[in-house]
Amino acid sequence: MPSSRRAILGHIMSGICMRMNRTKPVPADVMETPLKRCLTTFDIALLGIGHMVGAGIYVLTGTVAKEMAGPGIILSFVLAGFVSMLAALCYAEFGTRVPKAGSAYVYTYISIGEFWAFVIGWNILLEHMLGAASVARAWSGYVDSMLGGWIANTTLSLMGGIHEPGLAQYPDVLAFLVCIVYAAALGIGVKATAVFNSVLTLVNIGVMVVVISVGFWYADLDNWSEAEGGFLPYGFGGVIAGAATCFYAFVGFDSIATSGEEAKNPSVSIPIATVLSLFVVTIGYILVSAALTLMIPISDINPAASLPEAFGQLQLPWAKYIISIGALCGMTTTLLGSLYALPRCMYAMASDGLLFSCFGRINASTQVPLLNLIISGLLSACLALVFDLAKLVEFMSIGTLLAYTIVSASVIILRYRPLAHVGSPNPVYAPDTPDDENDEDAESQSSIDTASPTSDLIEGALAGRLKPQFRWLEPLLGRFAPGSVVSVAVLLFIVLSFAICLELKVSWTELYTGTWWALLVYGFIIFAACTCVAIMAVHNQNTRGLNFKVPLVPYVPALGIFSNIMLMVHLDALTWVRFFVWVSIGMVVYFLYGIRHSKEGEICSSYSILMTSSEAGKLNWGSFKGSRSTSKHTVLERFMGRSKLDKDKNPIVEEEDDDNDNADSPH
Repeated sequence: MPSSRRAILGHIMSGICMRMNRTKPVPADVMETPLKRCLTTFDIALLGIGHMVGAGIYVLTGTVAKEMAGPGIILSFVLAGFVSMLAALCYAEFGTRVPKAGSAYVYTYISIGEFWAFVIGWNILLEHMLGAASVARAWSGYVDSMLGGWIANTTLSLMGGIHEPGLAQYPDVLAFLVCIVYAAALGIGVKATAVFNSVLTLVNIGVMVVVISVGFWYADLDNWSEAEGGFLPYGFGGVIAGAATCFYAFVGFDSIATSGEEAKNPSVSIPIATVLSLFVVTIGYILVSAALTLMIPISDINPAASLPEAFGQLQLPWAKYIISIGALCGMTTTLLGSLYALPRCMYAMASDGLLFSCFGRINASTQVPLLNLIISGLLSACLALVFDLAKLVEFMSIGTLLAYTIVSASVIILRYRPLAHVGSPNPVYAPDTPDDENDEDAESQSSIDTASPTSDLIEGALAGRLKPQFRWLEPLLGRFAPGSVVSVAVLLFIVLSFAICLELKVSWTELYTGTWWALLVYGFIIFAACTCVAIMAVHNQNTRGLNFKVPLVPYVPALGIFSNIMLMVHLDALTWVRFFVWVSIGMVVYFLYGIRHSKEGEICSSYSILMTSSEAGKLNWGSFKGSRSTSKHTVLERFMGRSKLDKDKNPIVEEEDDDNDNADSPH
């Protein structure tokens, strides 16, 4: 009897693990969507620029320059932009693979599995919610500084202050109203919103050009002299700390990938808009921070309103008002970007059954998820009402960095996984190439991809297998399914990267002084991590049909993973506690609703109820396939991608449905 209970429990746990690790196939028609495809490359690029250039440049620049890095803020923006570019390249490749709303959530669902996709999607919701709230708070604070603190003083006199730790000093009613108003504006339709965003972004870019031009005209190199503290008054450690903070200024380019389902030509627009917007923003941040630190000494910088006050000290009041207009335009576009992406991520998760079905509805007239927009606006407004800006920014970073890490890992996994594991064997990576432009190329590609059994055999034989020059590793690495060794190497590299970063943070003194045990442990971990990357590199990649490819795979994504983890480890411990609380709430939603209503499990959800006891004996309990040869898969095996899409493993329900359809059809 106890053995039977253990067997039943084992089968139940096996079924739960299989549900948690099921992947989503790439749809045959990736261009099909209820949303309206109306955005051009220019619209999407300005959406990304507008989402990034806002509170980061007008609020964050002064704080980092005065309190963390000094003129070295230039290097801080270079490092933060470099880390963001590593993640942006991975987002760009996935945007061409799967032009669907949902961004990192969809990418993780396709490559790794449902559970991790839900974790990423759940944290993306938090990221955009906190992003909207933080920008609304900064918007309100900027207006308040222009009015000499009148809003804060009036609110405190009428409503009193908030004296709870972690909350703001007073309820910010203006930030609450800003979220509500802009959420309502987004409800009129995506094209009208894109036009409005483009106008404000162009105004913002024009103001940045004025700031850079006037700033360098009044530049004084003595402000970088040793008398003022030098170029690095806080040392290189201050540059690193500033880079971790400046990373917030680049959060927002993932909204470009979110717009893939509304882009006219996503396989071209997504990569171009991603790289272009991030490059423009990085150059702009570097030049503005250089102009600010050259105009006035860092000791005279006002962190609350650094740029207007700097021009005010130079007796240029007209420039002060121009900058104020640009700041409000920039923060408005950033707020619009967050409120634009949040409802679409909710829509993507609800469409897959992981969130409540009411969030998967699209308004017929505006072709916008209106209910999601209402909920998003209210939640963001409530956060902006009571939380402090610094706490919102700090909490937002951890979810963003986790999403960037998983997307970088997913790029490596899919590059080395045979095409059959991704979904349809047909080419789905260039969905928007017009049929009437390259008919001959399309026919030749079709003949190569689908009509030639030889090409399929070659593709299946090489993808994820050892390169010819490394065949001598066959006895060690060649015994596993194609792509599985690379997937395990990616998992181990992530774990070892955490170990390296923790070792640097905890045992830096021992490493710096040359303590033998610290050097030995650290050297072994680094050697193991490099070995994992080398194992990935000795396998063949699958790049067929990709319009945009991340260069130097696996090295660039691996460097992105390590950089993101480095920044995550240096976050405050309380931020990690808040993060785990939010994830715990998500686990309740997933295990009580999402895992049971997932669209990937609909085929077999009702079959177990209708199955007779004699039929039940023919199946492995807890499995989802109707084959006797179905084996138990651990989480690690599913992560390795070892399940095969063989015809003999199709669900029995489909066979019965087909039989019933044939019986009911007229002869």
